[in-house]
Amino acid sequence: MPITGSCHCGKTTFRIEGEIPDALTRCTCSFCAKRGALLAYYTPAQFHVTSAAPDDAVYRWQTKLVAHHFCAHCGCATYSDSPAFEMDGSWDQHTRRIGVNARLFDDFDAATAHIEVIDGKHLW
Repeated sequence: MPITGSCHCGKTTFRIEGEIPDALTRCTCSFCAKRGALLAYYTPAQFHVTSAAPDDAVYRWQTKLVAHHFCAHCGCATYSDSPAFEMDGSWDQHTRRIGVNARLFDDFDAATAHIEVIDGKHLW
């Protein structure tokens, strides 16, 4: 059964062909720490935005390799399209992943999930 979700105002909706992972990710880099999302990772083929434009906005910083999407209407962080970085920061220059804000999943309480912390403050 697909996972569905939306931003607060409902203008950005999505569907994921997959399961909720056993653990969500919290990153401590300067951006993620302020953003506050708990991320669930999927391949680009698994993730489908079902309604967005024109309310989808994107923020890119530093290398511009990561597209952090958010709803321009209500401001909710929705997902990030990024290289599939390894824990040492390396990347095969091809594989991408989608980090979806699990706080937006329908019928799911992300606060009860197991959380793994990535020390992005010192990795990136």
